[in-house]
Amino acid sequence: MSVNPVLIIEKKRDGHELSSEELRDFIKGIAAGTIEDYQATAFLMATFFQGMTPAETVALTKAMLESGERIDLSSVAGTKVDKHSTGGVGDKVSLILAPLAAACGLIVPMMAGRGLGHSGGTLDKLESIEGFQVQISKQDYIRILKNAGCAIIGQTASIVPADKKLYSLRDVTGTVPCVPLICGSILSKKLAEGTNALLLDVKVGSGAFMKTLSEAKTLAKSLITVAKKMGLPARALITDMNQPLGYAVGNSLEVLECIEILRGSKPASSDLSSVDLRELTLTQCAHMLVLGKKAKNLKDGRILALKKLQDGTAWEKFRSMVSEQGGNLTWLDEPNLFPKAPIEVQWKSKKRGYLKSMDTEALGKILVDLGGGRKRAADPVDPAVGIWFHAKLGAKLTSGQTIATVFARDEKILHALEQRFQASLEISGTRPKLPPLVHAEIT
Repeated sequence: MSVNPVLIIEKKRDGHELSSEELRDFIKGIAAGTIEDYQATAFLMATFFQGMTPAETVALTKAMLESGERIDLSSVAGTKVDKHSTGGVGDKVSLILAPLAAACGLIVPMMAGRGLGHSGGTLDKLESIEGFQVQISKQDYIRILKNAGCAIIGQTASIVPADKKLYSLRDVTGTVPCVPLICGSILSKKLAEGTNALLLDVKVGSGAFMKTLSEAKTLAKSLITVAKKMGLPARALITDMNQPLGYAVGNSLEVLECIEILRGSKPASSDLSSVDLRELTLTQCAHMLVLGKKAKNLKDGRILALKKLQDGTAWEKFRSMVSEQGGNLTWLDEPNLFPKAPIEVQWKSKKRGYLKSMDTEALGKILVDLGGGRKRAADPVDPAVGIWFHAKLGAKLTSGQTIATVFARDEKILHALEQRFQASLEISGTRPKLPPLVHAEIT
């Protein structure tokens, strides 16, 4: 390394702009292991408070991309379009969207992540399927895309290794909601995976890292700007995260909810269908089809996506992807094989009225404390714990009505968690105005 890392940390700490060479050297040191975790953490915190200029963000993204190899997907016929969500509570869209978009004729190379803070991770969800492998070699990745049309994988040691280290450090140091760090992390991985175009799902609301529409728009515009400068066509949807998406929160439960939608059946554990999850998936697929030139407009894209969801083609693509990645297909056919924690309790409404609001981040943290998320980078995730919601925003509740069924392993923690759950809900005497599912489109 030609530059002292301490000087780079001090320069960013004091609010000065880093050169592309300084960022390249620092990121190279992180990938090589010559920069200690405490130095990387200091850099993350300095960046969190001081931010980065657009030029710095582009340079950071390039440096992270160049820390590893880029996968050449030229041997895979078809247009490659991916989607990335900034994450939330119950956000399992990718599990349905990847096979659905593949059923519509796209190639979907999806490099996903694990849970960050209160936000769940796509890889953690898929690993609740027995045998499912997310650490895939480059050769197998290409083979799976050719055979199934979609693959959802984790980072290998050779793909953006600097981001892999920074990603785990951000999760446990309170530096997740930082625009330049988010841009660098997302776009370096997407460029490395070989995609031709990218749809961005930027979450906003109480369960998102971006709490306000203004913050979400800033992030979306920054992502699109940096993507454009890196030669990657992109568009963004700003979508609501003021309540969990769908009805399931917890890895096994979320996979089961996705299976129900892909198979076109109603959830067995509730008389409510996952309308918002299904609707958002169809909307995102329509945008991906326009980006990939498989549909002339969003209306045509939605019609095609709905057809492929209803006729079973998307379900077969999902089965194909699961099989190609080592998953046990018996688990898809016999959902009772998915693990559920042994303690099952109902959390009920304390009064009558309308469910006006949820502190969705608090709900995500309850899942973490149940064992379904991470407090430290090395923590295991228990796929068997979770929460199944029986009511969404706007629901009319009676006193004593079950709002959620909780699956847990430790009975001793449940009383305190239920108190936090009740505190996270606002029940009003008047019917609330519901937030839109999609707040804005930025193209």
